Amino acid sequence: MKKYSYVGISFVILVFGIWFFPKIMERLDQDNVSYDKRLDNFKDLSFVKLNDEKKRVPEFIFLNQDSLYIGNEDFLGKVFVVEFFFTSCPSICIEMNKNMKILDDEFGDRDDFGLASFTIDPKNDTPKVLKEYSELLGVKSKNWHFLTGDISDIYKLSNNGFNIFSSVNPDVAGGFEHQGFFALIDKRGYIRSRENGMGSPIVYYLGINNENSNEQGIDMIKEDIKKLLKNE
Repeated sequence: MKKYSYVGISFVILVFGIWFFPKIMERLDQDNVSYDKRLDNFKDLSFVKLNDEKKRVPEFIFLNQDSLYIGNEDFLGKVFVVEFFFTSCPSICIEMNKNMKILDDEFGDRDDFGLASFTIDPKNDTPKVLKEYSELLGVKSKNWHFLTGDISDIYKLSNNGFNIFSSVNPDVAGGFEHQGFFALIDKRGYIRSRENGMGSPIVYYLGINNENSNEQGIDMIKEDIKKLLKNE
């Protein structure tokens, strides 16, 4: 009789363990996820450094789509995002500016946020052309500036100032090539970014979607813009 009692007790313990243990583990996993998210939300973004010095946006001044001169000082006090593109681009610029428009839709009504789109084809992209392009995109913010100017100054800003590659290349579609990165700048003019798994800054955010990644650049930069707007 005792044998059957032990079997019955063992069966109850087994059923209890099968049902209850996964619940405990699920709760622990949820707690860990919540804890990690809390850590992530309060973690400062890294400064991008060159020769151990925090890298700031170089000085610049160009004409925008309204034929107004806009310079780096106009962005002080604003969190802003920088890209390099051209209006006749047949490839990555289309997706980049769809993602810039996502940022414009979310943050464009704030006075402490801005966007700067520098054309790498200033011969074609006059203020008039840039104005038409901005209207086609349905730009919301008065602080989204499409900027044009002297080609040597623009390429110096891109390749040396931001280290985002841009070049004239008649052998590629559209006649120009460039990297599809977004740069994130804080209100004091410093280039900022989140860190990778090794604790180093990623430096720039991918402006186009990567089908092999679980988290897209646009999602990361949106989250980090919110951090800078909240904490500065």
